[in-house]
Amino acid sequence: MKKIRVLVVDDSAFMRRALTQILESADEIEVVDTARDGEEGLAKALALQPDVVTLDINMPKMDGLTLLYHLVEKTKARVVMVSSLTQEGALVTLEALALGAVDFVAKPGGTVSLGIKKLAEEIIAKVRAAARARLRPAQKVKPIRTAGPPVVVPPSALKWLVVIGVSTGGPRTLEEILPYLPPDLPAGIVVVQHMPSQFTSSFAQRLDHQCQLKVREAVEGMKLEAGIVIIARGGYHLAFHQTSQGLSCHLTLKPEDALFRPSVDVTLRAAMEAYDPRRIIAVLLTGMGDDGASAMVELRRRGGYTVAESEETAIVWGMPRAAIERGGAEVVAPSYRIARIIEERVRRG
Repeated sequence: MKKIRVLVVDDSAFMRRALTQILESADEIEVVDTARDGEEGLAKALALQPDVVTLDINMPKMDGLTLLYHLVEKTKARVVMVSSLTQEGALVTLEALALGAVDFVAKPGGTVSLGIKKLAEEIIAKVRAAARARLRPAQKVKPIRTAGPPVVVPPSALKWLVVIGVSTGGPRTLEEILPYLPPDLPAGIVVVQHMPSQFTSSFAQRLDHQCQLKVREAVEGMKLEAGIVIIARGGYHLAFHQTSQGLSCHLTLKPEDALFRPSVDVTLRAAMEAYDPRRIIAVLLTGMGDDGASAMVELRRRGGYTVAESEETAIVWGMPRAAIERGGAEVVAPSYRIARIIEERVRRG
């Protein structure tokens, strides 16, 4: 069996040792070398051509984002960022994902994290997924919100609910879909992205600057309205209440045994209980695992419209593939067609 060759780049000697020990505890992973700054990391990446690079953000001589740019341009290595659970860490990590990083691991305790070994299972899983990930060129998405007053759609025009589920590779993929949805779309849109609670607010703000629709992080009681994209808050499941004023968000920790929180399966099943399934459009995008696949099958059985991203564009073809194989996808399409598919379905009624 061919091993996954990994280069670990981090300015902390402790982190280099910890990450090496974690990764080499998996039989199929080999750490071919380590580097203590960006310049050394680039030189070793060019010489060794590793399959995956784990990359710290804050380093001397050459920072992580600059090194990432060179890695994307000059190598075929997949990059997994190792960032801190702070607002600053979130902003830089989201920029890294836009530049071409496949995924990230958020350290719980700052730059030198004694808790990193608690994340061993996540680190190994993300490196495995990254090694299989599709390489795609970085794409800068410019803000395309139109000048002048926004188009306002009355809440009564909320005729559809769109639920989008996504994981690994999600931020880049969503930037290829959400900015191209028109502001007068008569649908409420909910996005369930696997992401820590410290990151989802920054993620919503980033998307808000790029989209014609308004983008907000979910809060308890927030009303679903046309023209607004709601990003599920990290650390909570997003469910819904049907009230006299319409559909509103409900943040909950239950079920506690779900593999992810937020979970696509949990949100999609909650949507089917609170809203007419025949008026729900579910979209399952790139990500490892199968979160959302079972709920897609159920929604399609109950008359909903289901779309799965095709292998052609999926960075990690895990979640959409599971939905397709189980018969949960009515339509299979590349990411660049999905905005049009959603709009056409909503307009057609």
